[in-house]
Amino acid sequence: MKYTKIEAKGYARQNMRGIWAAALTPFNDDLTINEDGFRANIHHWVEDLGIDGVFIAGKQGEFFSLSVEERKRTFDIAVEATSETKGANAGTIMSCSDQNLDVVLDLAQHAQNSGADYIVVHAPILHFVTDRDETVYEYYKYITERVDIGIAMWSHPDSGYLMSPELCNRIADLSNIVAIKYSVPRDMYTELSALAGDKILVSTASEDEWFDNIVELGWQLYLCSSPPYLIQTKSDRRMRTYTDLAFDGRIDEARAIRDSLEPIRQALKSTRPGGKPQAHQKYWQDLLGQAGGTVRPPMIALSDEEKDRTKAAFESCGLAI
Repeated sequence: MKYTKIEAKGYARQNMRGIWAAALTPFNDDLTINEDGFRANIHHWVEDLGIDGVFIAGKQGEFFSLSVEERKRTFDIAVEATSETKGANAGTIMSCSDQNLDVVLDLAQHAQNSGADYIVVHAPILHFVTDRDETVYEYYKYITERVDIGIAMWSHPDSGYLMSPELCNRIADLSNIVAIKYSVPRDMYTELSALAGDKILVSTASEDEWFDNIVELGWQLYLCSSPPYLIQTKSDRRMRTYTDLAFDGRIDEARAIRDSLEPIRQALKSTRPGGKPQAHQKYWQDLLGQAGGTVRPPMIALSDEEKDRTKAAFESCGLAI
């Protein structure tokens, strides 16, 4: 690791910045991981699109259909690929989320040993629990006591509940909790920013809200989803551009460029079938020349009609190829 456990918060504050993208895991037709394609995607994202960090084996990456060994393999590829990029120094954050706590710790230790920068662990799905906040606090405390790597919390509706700002603020006091991916309504993450913004980096996955969160909340981190590599190309890096302008305080210029991306956002949103987010985004990657490929069960592939609608929207959205 590049820092000690006690240095984790300070290291993240200095180095966990900018645009971090959640990687989709490309699969071959036989459902094996397309390792060469995965590596090429990361090179492209970092070198051509200026992405600052990659989030590996999360929900976008279909972690639920990967074996533990496959998840570890994606960690290794990501660390290797980011170290191979030319003229860039991208970070890595590995999703160690799992319902089995032993698996969480096994993945966390592997990430730590592999040279990853951080890990992320989502709030567990709980059963027959009445004292939820205390259970979740003890869950994160248990993990922090057993690994040294910086940890990001992750709260989202799929857990069946949302962690309150007060609970997140309490967990933020733990030694190596460095950030949170807080997939909640804006009033909740605004409140958490006020409560714990000096202890952890607060972020959310919405690109729609990223500009406003830089300007209004002083955020330094976009953590993270797929738009950074779906709404940009090597010759059209508008998300990178508006982010840098906003960081530099050139707000009006940044806003104009942010707004110019709306046709691309709508092309993505309007053609995405319910229940098929990974398949839709992988097909968009294919259209961009990235390695997308198929999805693994239980996820469902796009129909031909869905592909035709997506391709038509892609071709007319104004994204420069």
